Amino acid sequence: MRSLFPVTDLTKSAVGDEDPSRPLTDREWTLDELADAYAYPTGLPAGAPWLRANMVSTLDGAAQHDGRSQGISCAADMRIFGTLRGLADVVVVGAETVRLEGYRPARAREAFAGRRAAAGQGPAPAVAVVTGSMDLDFSLPLFTEPLVPTLVVTGAGAPDDRIAAAGKAGAEVVIAGEGTRVDPARAVRELAGRGLTRQLTEGGPRLLGQFVAAGVLDELCLTLSPMLTAGDAQRIAGGPGGAVPERFFLASLLEEAGFLFSRYRRTDS
Repeated sequence: MRSLFPVTDLTKSAVGDEDPSRPLTDREWTLDELADAYAYPTGLPAGAPWLRANMVSTLDGAAQHDGRSQGISCAADMRIFGTLRGLADVVVVGAETVRLEGYRPARAREAFAGRRAAAGQGPAPAVAVVTGSMDLDFSLPLFTEPLVPTLVVTGAGAPDDRIAAAGKAGAEVVIAGEGTRVDPARAVRELAGRGLTRQLTEGGPRLLGQFVAAGVLDELCLTLSPMLTAGDAQRIAGGPGGAVPERFFLASLLEEAGFLFSRYRRTDS
């Protein structure tokens, strides 16, 4: 992996027994180096949330292949995926993505244990599932086996029996909207109010589109896969657009085996 932007010290020493004279650009980065590269910003007001998204797209804009993102990913992308989870307080995901991708609880990883403890975080991020209908299978490991209780973010009008089923399964229900509609901005605030300020969304495209339209996305970590798929797969963000396109700036760009790992931040962040 190599850094294309910003330009880094190419003789930076690796962690462990790596030869410090070996260039950073011709070896696999350690998880510590990736964690430093993707660290959440410091200096934010106390309790202020920072919502970043992590998505992958092909050259022709497909966010999935055969309904899943795994087919357009790679090993380096999955290392970054794991790093972003290792830094987050909460992973926010749509119910449809939970069903399609077979979501499981986030696991504790020794590589991030010290970093998380120093930041006052638990052993693993919570998973927050955004759903208006509450159409979820509460017998899945995501709800029955998490290290940190799974949250279900829904509206005040969600079916009472489904709210009861979520509670019986050990999930925490977070009300963030009226009726069965979840307000994206309110969801971000409600999670932050629970101390979950380092927020990571992994989609799907519909949920990311809602965050974008609401103007609450602070950062996009986008992997550009050197593949062409054609077809009618979704883009990384779908649904109604915002009133005015929002400008982001390039914060960093990494490359490995033709995959580009970009990180963009809002211009006012």
